[in-house]
Amino acid sequence: MTGDHQTLALVLFSVFIAVTLGITTWVSRSRHGSAEEFYAGGRLFSPMENGFAIAGDYMSAASFLGISGLIALFGYDGMLYSVGFLVAWLVVLLLVAELVRNCGRFTLADVVASRMAERPVRIAAGTSSVTVSVLYLVAQMVGAGSLVALLLGGTSEAARSWTVIGVGALMVIYVSLGGMRATTWIQIVKAVLLMAGTIALTVLVLLRFHGDFDQLLTTAAERSGHGRDFLGPGLRYGGSWTSRLDFISLGIALVLGTAGLPHILARFYTVPTARAARRSVVWSIGLIGSFYLMTIVLGFGAAAIIGPDAVRASNAAGNTAVPLLALDLGGGAGSTGGTVLFAVVAAVAFATILAVVAGITLASSASVAHDLYASLRRRSAHAKQHSEVAVARLSAAGIGAAAIGLGLLARDLNVAFLVGLAFAVAASANLPVLLYSLFWRNFTTRGAVWAVYGGLVPAVVLVVLSPVVSGTPEALFPGADFHVFPLQNPGVVSIPLGFLAGWLGTVTSPEPPDEARHAETEVRALTGAGAV
Repeated sequence: MTGDHQTLALVLFSVFIAVTLGITTWVSRSRHGSAEEFYAGGRLFSPMENGFAIAGDYMSAASFLGISGLIALFGYDGMLYSVGFLVAWLVVLLLVAELVRNCGRFTLADVVASRMAERPVRIAAGTSSVTVSVLYLVAQMVGAGSLVALLLGGTSEAARSWTVIGVGALMVIYVSLGGMRATTWIQIVKAVLLMAGTIALTVLVLLRFHGDFDQLLTTAAERSGHGRDFLGPGLRYGGSWTSRLDFISLGIALVLGTAGLPHILARFYTVPTARAARRSVVWSIGLIGSFYLMTIVLGFGAAAIIGPDAVRASNAAGNTAVPLLALDLGGGAGSTGGTVLFAVVAAVAFATILAVVAGITLASSASVAHDLYASLRRRSAHAKQHSEVAVARLSAAGIGAAAIGLGLLARDLNVAFLVGLAFAVAASANLPVLLYSLFWRNFTTRGAVWAVYGGLVPAVVLVVLSPVVSGTPEALFPGADFHVFPLQNPGVVSIPLGFLAGWLGTVTSPEPPDEARHAETEVRALTGAGAV
């Protein structure tokens, strides 16, 4: 990249960071420090505002950089991520959004603990939420490193490392100072910028091919080196039985994982009513659906205009396909238009990463303080509320440090692929306990704890023993080989294990279910009576 590219993009980065830090500072001066303010922004956001914030929280680096890169490299098979991420919202809308808003206060554990023994359930749910959040954060760190490395020369390992560290530091500042209100407004601004940038790129791609989508696909297939196979299933997930099973596993994880993501569930508590939560999801589905349709155009556009070989040469995982596409659409390297468009897209992508990591860090620090800390230390209600907020701020730093370390290890993996792992863990550990708590009358405390650990432990262990960590050139530790699990995504095994463990724990539980508390929870979930 030329000096003009670097200067302009860095200026735009700096402008966005300055604006978001200004929002954070302003909010931190106007807040009153309560747990409700820090975790839920005072529950003052409208459905439209929260819908934009949900979209900003969900449309991450995995979506903007990772999915487009996978489509550019693998064609049809890369589209699975777009379809899976979008269809997942139907599960959220129909089964989760309204009921979660009525039953809980700030976190997933609130929903389950409303009818169970509080301490073991909160510890289990808090542990799983932090694990999922850290995995999700790693993907954003990798995306940030890839983006800035491209900006500064494409192969700068030092730039990638320092970028990961810088993003981690910024997210700690956003969360510890501004809480949910600042995070929400950062996500709204980011959603608007991301949609505007994606629309502009999509229009330019279609104009390049005179609006002929068939010509776009044909050109992409020709440049891919795979011919018509590029437009059909099987290029990435075909051939062996393990590849096909990986395809099924990934699809299940993507569709079911969203409903178990802590930072998405936390967004339902920022609106005043369950009806507002449901309307928020409708707004977000419209925004997210439009965005994922456009990522398909951008992915095939990168394959047709840049070519998979050039994308892979820049970043083996395909994470830089969209910035390279913007550079070409603007007039190519060295042109003013290319410089401006590349810089804008790079800044938007960086804004995307910052906004998403802020939301995830807030949700995970809330789990540490509200679930783990509050369960292990009993104090008066007023003192506990303020100490929780202090612990949440401190835990944001610890979670940020863990995400930075893992992000440095995983810098050569595709960000959409990394998010797929986080979705698998969320669907394995969080979704079974959530659905059982909402819909199974006989569910018990033992069943809840077993459901969480029965999904979480197998999912994490299978990832560690998979080709993602060792045994392949693309693994975290390419020089080692201790993988025994053949699949890259554990969802097809770990998700059923989570549901099975919850059922087994319930039917073997020595204590009977609390019928009165279940009835109270059911009434609150369905009507909103007594909801906070």
